[in-house]
Parts: sequence; C-alpha cells; structure tokens
Amino acid sequence: MTYNVVIWGPGNVGRPAIEGVLAHPQLELAGVIVHSPEKEGRDVGELAGLKPVGLEATRDGAALLSEKPDALVYAVNSDFRPVEAIEECCAALESGVNVVSAGLYGLLHPESADPELRKRFEAACQKGGSSFFTSGIDPGFAIDLLPLMLSGVCQQIRKITIREIFNYAHYDQPEAVRNLVGMGMPMDQTPPMLLPFALESVWGGPLRALGQALGREVTEIRTVVEKHALEETVTNTMGTFEAGTQGGFRFEVQGIIDDQPKLVVEHITRISDETAPQWPIAQAQGLHQVRIEGSPDLVVTFEAEDADGNHAGGGNASAAGRIVNAIPYVCEAPPGILSGTELPLITGKGLLV
Repeated sequence: MTYNVVIWGPGNVGRPAIEGVLAHPQLELAGVIVHSPEKEGRDVGELAGLKPVGLEATRDGAALLSEKPDALVYAVNSDFRPVEAIEECCAALESGVNVVSAGLYGLLHPESADPELRKRFEAACQKGGSSFFTSGIDPGFAIDLLPLMLSGVCQQIRKITIREIFNYAHYDQPEAVRNLVGMGMPMDQTPPMLLPFALESVWGGPLRALGQALGREVTEIRTVVEKHALEETVTNTMGTFEAGTQGGFRFEVQGIIDDQPKLVVEHITRISDETAPQWPIAQAQGLHQVRIEGSPDLVVTFEAEDADGNHAGGGNASAAGRIVNAIPYVCEAPPGILSGTELPLITGKGLLV
C-alpha cells in the first residue's frame, strides 16, 4: 500500500524528510508547505538539495491538506511558536490527516502529558479518525527505543543513563543557541531550556515511558543543573560569545524508582570544545550514548553525520528518518496519540540500495 504524504516546513528536519519520503517504497510525496515567498513555486527536490522532482512547493497549506493526504510530516520548529504548532497539527488531525512530528515533546508519553494538551490532541484524533506520533533523538528514539532493545540482552539492570554530548558551535541556529539554550547569556540568568519545569516537561515523559516499558513506575522526576562560564571569548558563524558568559552546561533529568535515580538523561553541552574540561567530551562534534549498569554492563555510542560530516545535520536526518519511516504504521494505527514504546520495531525495509 502507498501512502500520500505532505511535508510542512523544508528546514533542518524537513529537508531530510523530503529525501526520506522520496526514497521510501510505501510513501508518495504529495506536496511541501513553505512559509517564505522565496521558496514558493520552487521544486521541492531542489529545496532538499536533490535533483528536481517536478513538484512545486506551496504556501497554501490549507488547499494542499484539503486534498486529504494520508499523512503530514510536521517539520516546523515548534520551540518558538508552540501555540501555532498545536493548532496546525490539530487542524490536520481533525480533517482526518495522520500527523508525525519532530517536536511537541510534551506528547512523547501521552499518559503523563499536560491534561489539557492531551485532551486537545485526543479530541482532534477522535474527530478525524487519525493518529499522532512525535519523536526525535533525545528526547526520542535514544530514550524510548535503544535502551529497550539493549535491555533484552541483560540478566539484571541497576541503572540506565542516556547521554548526549554536543558542541553547539556546529548547530547554526543563533536564536535557539543564544535565547533558548543560553550560550553567551550572563551566568546569573537561567535560560528557558534549563528551567526545572522545562527539563521535566521535555524529558520527564520519555523517562516515565521507559520505566513503564520496563515494568517499573517512575514515581518522581528530579533535575540537576551545572553551568560553566567561558574562559575565553569565542567567535563562530553565530557571532561572538564573550568570556565570562555561559559557555557550557551539564544537566541530569532523573527518573526516580525506589527513591533512587534509576533512569537518567544527561546532557553535556558546550559552545567550544575548550571550555568545561572537567566534563566528558566527544571526539567529534557530538554523540549519543546509552549506558546500562547491570549484568552485563553495556555501553553503546552512536554518532550521526550528514554528507558534509556535520553532526547536527546528521542528527536532524535521523530524527526525520524515525518519524518518516513510522508513517505506514501510524496510518494503520487506531485513532489517538501514539507513544514510541507502543510502536513495533520500525526498520529500514526497502531502503537498501
């Protein structure tokens, strides 16, 4: 069976999503929705850095979605426009279009999501007979997929840590890096990403989902944050980051079981490899790692790179791959919000060339 797919937003995730849909044997690209006038009318293959495919991008998303595609890949960054993202996704769901997204992380574990948010999406799914699935890397498949796969070879598990180490100098998104992550921000300020509420709302749900899948209830979420000031002024493609401002941080989001941090997400983030030498560092631009303390002890590290060797681009591509390859299952699932722990093993069947 072939599923018609529309992609909304040919940005960091949308571009590899276009490539993924074009390459998937069960998917047919029905259109791409853009925002800027400069992109309207351009061939969507060219927007993704590919050969022309004979399909033009459009700014008229309502008209494109009125043609009732099977699925929408919502690849618009929802960090700075969450209200609009919720309304756009729910409108598609209400019209009967299944939606996969690389954002809206508050719905990664529907059971622990904000009740009003969950109610809004559930109502949209029931009205349209549609399903919604959101994912990424971390939060995403590094938490709800890889640890579960590895747990199946263990005799005993004492603790699971999911670690991300990344140099944000390679993530050329100045607004997010400065205003959301807080690089270059005065040390006495707390960036939005490091607020306890934000850490729990983004990573708490996935940890609860992981505990549930392993048969143990996470009874509490705790957070730990350490910040580090730049020793020297740093300049990169996003501008200048002054010495003495925030240049790195380490946080833990801990899933508490039996009053112990049994499931932990740890992030170590820098704007320069030279800062915060007391913390582990990636050999390249960044990595993700799953560490299981148990019998046996397991450490699995993976790095994603795009064709230019950029790890941020590779990460975006893997996030896109996760949601694109899930589309056939999402389209066939019962109406509602889907969790990554509920999905069957989504493979790359048919993608080997």
